[in-house]
Amino acid sequence: VQLVESGGGLVQAGGSLRLSCAVSGRTFSLYAMGWFRQAPGKEREFVGCIMMSGGSTYYADSVKGRFTISRDDAKNTVDLQMNSLKPEDTAVYYCVGDVSQFSTVATEWDYWGQGTQVTVSS
Repeated sequence: VQLVESGGGLVQAGGSLRLSCAVSGRTFSLYAMGWFRQAPGKEREFVGCIMMSGGSTYYADSVKGRFTISRDDAKNTVDLQMNSLKPEDTAVYYCVGDVSQFSTVATEWDYWGQGTQVTVSS
């Protein structure tokens, strides 16, 4: 499975960005996909995830109500819509996938994209 993120950039506080993760390879094997982020000097942080069967979503408290994860099966993409962005959302955002479970722990995910930078200015 290969994951490629796009859509990062610079935005002012209060603005919106939409990240997209293009999925290729054995996509049918995926149980869940999600997003993590890593700010400078900090550990990777769970943002949210979506179940590939049923579409249930889960979010970190820090983004709940502001971020939305969705998937487009026709395009083989998983998107992260980010609204009401704050400077503390500045980080490299990573798309992740797993074949058997979902977790808030970064090391438990099977597949990772290369990351895309999101910078929110105050």
